[in-house]
Amino acid sequence: MDGFVLSSIPFHVLDLFGTFIFAITGGMKAIEHKLDIVGVIVLSGTAGLAGGIIRDVILGFTPPIAIIDPLYIIITSIAGISILLLYHFLKNLMKLFLTFDAFGLGIFSLLGANIAYSMFGFNLIAIMFSGIITAVGGGILRDIFVNEIPLVFRKELYVSLSFAGVLLFFIMLHLGLSVVFSTILGIIFITFGRIAAIKYNWNLPTRIFGDTN
Repeated sequence: MDGFVLSSIPFHVLDLFGTFIFAITGGMKAIEHKLDIVGVIVLSGTAGLAGGIIRDVILGFTPPIAIIDPLYIIITSIAGISILLLYHFLKNLMKLFLTFDAFGLGIFSLLGANIAYSMFGFNLIAIMFSGIITAVGGGILRDIFVNEIPLVFRKELYVSLSFAGVLLFFIMLHLGLSVVFSTILGIIFITFGRIAAIKYNWNLPTRIFGDTN
């Protein structure tokens, strides 16, 4: 099976990069809510690490890789402090936040899907669960910690894009395409789908039958 495994260099680099990207969103969210430096670092770590930790615990990787490898904590701390120092140079914090969040969503969705595929093969439920929880777990806790409704539960196209991108990955593998190509295609689909949804205000319906009042 040619999927990424936990010890492979491609997996590790992709995981660290996704962790850094999501940690930036946590730092920006903390600054937006005027948290101090400790709050910025904690929220950066939450956004960058929580999804992977939840995934690892459920799939039986204990202790989670983010706990035993100090690079993860170092990267999330660097991301949070960097955003804190660069805050005054950022012209449009929300636009930057949403862009980084889109990249994080794509990377972590396919990262989790790869882990499940390397462990369970063509098990669609396992691949879907692993991909989606990796992608949204940290973001849910990030938003809850600052008393916001998590982005996942709003009308915007978000978790649905993660689902579609992971499904695309699964289909491409069944068609005989390589894991690397299928992974890249899934990341591109989710990331740019999310960016397009933000730009053109594509949303899911909040009501099916209209206003009942």
